[in-house]
Amino acid sequence: MKALQVFKLAAATALVAASLHAYAQDDAASGATAAAEQQASPSHALSKQEKAANRALSKKVRSALAKDKKVDVARITVRVRDGAVTLQGSVPESSQLEHATEVAKGVQGVTSVKNALTIRPNES
Repeated sequence: MKALQVFKLAAATALVAASLHAYAQDDAASGATAAAEQQASPSHALSKQEKAANRALSKKVRSALAKDKKVDVARITVRVRDGAVTLQGSVPESSQLEHATEVAKGVQGVTSVKNALTIRPNES
């Protein structure tokens, strides 16, 4: 019974010592960490701006496709990265495949269009 108590006490002591060691940092290390976080911050904010711009352009393209009566957008996904648009999914007719590309190219801000659409007839 005493051996068990001694073991528990030794384990608790080791745990406390490890915790104290983990929290003990010198000022140089914490200063370097803060400087690294400040440097990463502007690129992170830029990344958020890029994501917002990509989302906005994606919505513009999707809206243009939805307004066009010649394209069925029910199974089309629009992805955008830095102005490059990728159309994914399927359309029921081959004519819609090419027309979707032309509509996407006509949206302001689109630099290129990759058409990854497939033809899959509507199931009735």
